[in-house]
Amino acid sequence: MNDSQAVIELTELTKRFGELVALDHLSLSVGRGEIFGLLGPNGSGKTTTVNLISGLSTPTSGSVRVLGHDMAADPLPVRRLLGVIPQETALYEELSAEENLRFHADLFDVPKPELKTRLEELLDLVQLKERQRDRVSTYSGGMKRRLALSRALLHDPELLYLDEPTLGVDVQSRRAIWDYCLGLKAKGKTVLVTTNYLEEANELCDRVAILDHGRLIALDTPARLKQQYGDTVLDLELGAEAPAGLLDGVRRVAGATDARQQDGALRVKILGRPEATGEVVTLVSREAPVLRIDQRQPNLDDVFLQLTGRELRD
Repeated sequence: MNDSQAVIELTELTKRFGELVALDHLSLSVGRGEIFGLLGPNGSGKTTTVNLISGLSTPTSGSVRVLGHDMAADPLPVRRLLGVIPQETALYEELSAEENLRFHADLFDVPKPELKTRLEELLDLVQLKERQRDRVSTYSGGMKRRLALSRALLHDPELLYLDEPTLGVDVQSRRAIWDYCLGLKAKGKTVLVTTNYLEEANELCDRVAILDHGRLIALDTPARLKQQYGDTVLDLELGAEAPAGLLDGVRRVAGATDARQQDGALRVKILGRPEATGEVVTLVSREAPVLRIDQRQPNLDDVFLQLTGRELRD
């Protein structure tokens, strides 16, 4: 990517909290019109990264540039061009949804002739039009999350940060939020998403960065990351513990590039040799009872497990 096209530029970004290293020399760029995902388990550094990009925190070392501005030295020009949905919704509970949005519109000088249309469009998006005059204190957690999204979008930001955007949101609302983000991309807006939903990253993101313990461990498109994992994932549910030496035997099959057992299931990665699938099944069936066989393409869960050795929500 040409640096002149970068909306976000992180260079050797490090953030410490006492002895804790929350981010460790993180470098990456996000281009204009890109939907970029930050993935990682809890505590990986995703929210710290968003706080630094938003100017809510300053780095211990390294630099953050957003829309050409250094966020540690000159954050104010950028903040009016940002839309942010933090993990904490920070709404005015005693005001109605409409009053929350109008207050936000005043802060960001949303043009009066456009305000009515934007309010209607966004309240429709988040399915709150029927409750727009009710106090936010009467809303469920999911409703508050949806209202926070509409607030972040109200002033038509150049860059939108979504920190777990669909957390606690129903499936229908989640799909509407995804479609709106894709619409923003089509308009040349840039969207940064942190998420624990791998389906969300796969559906939305042009590229994803995977963080673990504050370090960047992978950066690519979802398709290429999955391709690196393999062509096929073979899951075999066993009726007994795999005998000693079975995993090593499976790994010796040409094309079986990885094999591991977890919770009574044997997971094998197949790359470049489709006939290896049958050979693996035959070998395993000789050594242990096979209750179920599932053959599928790899997904981001598989990639993350391979890179970090653990589940995303660990």
